[in-house]
Amino acid sequence: MMDDFVSESDSDYTSYWRDWFISSRGNEYFCEIDEEYLNDRFNLTGLNTEVQYYQYALDLVTDVFDLDCDDEMRETIEKSARHLYGLVHARYIVTTRGLSKMLEKYKKAEFGKCPRVNCHSHPLLPLGLNDTPNVTPVKLYCGRCEDTYNPKSSRHATIDGAYFGTSFHNIIFQVYPALIPSKSTERYVPRVYGFKVHASAALIRWQNAKRDSMRRRLKKMDMDTGFLGEEVEDEEEEEEDEDMELEGGDDGRVAM
Repeated sequence: MMDDFVSESDSDYTSYWRDWFISSRGNEYFCEIDEEYLNDRFNLTGLNTEVQYYQYALDLVTDVFDLDCDDEMRETIEKSARHLYGLVHARYIVTTRGLSKMLEKYKKAEFGKCPRVNCHSHPLLPLGLNDTPNVTPVKLYCGRCEDTYNPKSSRHATIDGAYFGTSFHNIIFQVYPALIPSKSTERYVPRVYGFKVHASAALIRWQNAKRDSMRRRLKKMDMDTGFLGEEVEDEEEEEEDEDMELEGGDDGRVAM
């Protein structure tokens, strides 16, 4: 806790606040916000109405806190400082500098890896399901299967999702398009003694048909499907069109 950084003076106590916060267990998802960003009041617009003891909390985060107060008051300000840092963090990580810092953490898989077997341990990104604080905890997003997961550790599961926002995981892929993973078509097929389970097999056939239909539509619009695996060939489309024409035509008998 904070005691690790407490020395004989209050100035030493406050000078390590951000270092303490980032290095604390459970805060591994956060990156360090630049001091210049914190000192620019434009970046903090509107937060004074959302954080209790806003000015004291900001002073603590920016290492200029010098209020002589009792332990209870200090604890309240400390809680507000953590909340303030989280709200500013959501804004900071969509800036150029913030995206760069989060990119490094993403490359090192510091947010975890996708638990889905067919994603082959693809790294995850934190996201919030709501931009309003105290609504939902942080979730993890996989760019390969495009699904969300709960954090593996309980200490991460209590982090407010608003501290990362609903847009960050999409913005980072727009800024760094090379990071966009190819979508895998690998699927688990349930079997009993080597035979496909009928209900599951029927569902998979339906899903595959829908996916192929979507890929054909995208191809006609000259759009990249983003899927790995075999591409839908023009010949297959022509054969399907011919089959549909035969089914919709007459029965081949000549009228008398």
